[in-house]
Amino acid sequence: MEKVREKLRNIPASTIPYGEYLRVCCDVCGNTETGLEFAKALDESQNVIVLGGVVFLRPDQVAKSMEELISQSIAMPNDPRRKELDNLENEKARIDKKARSIVRGELYCGLGFWFVQTLGFMRLTFWELSWDVMEPICFFVTSLHFALAYAFFLRTSKEPSFEGYFQRRFKLKQNKLMKAHNFDLERYNHLCEVFYREKRDNVNVVERLDHVRGAVFGSVHG
Repeated sequence: MEKVREKLRNIPASTIPYGEYLRVCCDVCGNTETGLEFAKALDESQNVIVLGGVVFLRPDQVAKSMEELISQSIAMPNDPRRKELDNLENEKARIDKKARSIVRGELYCGLGFWFVQTLGFMRLTFWELSWDVMEPICFFVTSLHFALAYAFFLRTSKEPSFEGYFQRRFKLKQNKLMKAHNFDLERYNHLCEVFYREKRDNVNVVERLDHVRGAVFGSVHG
């Protein structure tokens, strides 16, 4: 069996097809029956890892990959990425506050515009002109407002409301400020996924990874 192990270690690739793995075992052993027994024994002793039609010849590399997967997908105690996430959260809070302030300013400007428009229509109706003249003007202005609301719906697929407008403008301003400050949103979302996922999901992932890692480390240290 040691000759088979040596032959497999001399293969430069870290993975080979299962058919090639059987061929190597049979060639070293000299007959098919013994080769199949050795191939099965190496798999059971976890000197190699057989997954479907692929054979992993370097269990230690698989173990290292599993460690990297665990460290990247699960938050560990005293994880240095916790501080990075805190810094990103603080920066995002400042960006959100500024974006919200800008959008509120736009809404106040809109309120002022409508107030001035109403006062202007009142003056035109009661002092400058008459209701007979202002009635069609008010109708067309109202129709224009409805057309603008309908265009907003077509563009955003959201209900044309004050809240919908606020959320739309806030999102645009937020993205603009993030680009201006070089905020890494993808990294922020990744860290949030790592640290804020539900606890039961973490437990299930840890149990599955521990089961696989136990099998892998058993072959490495065995």
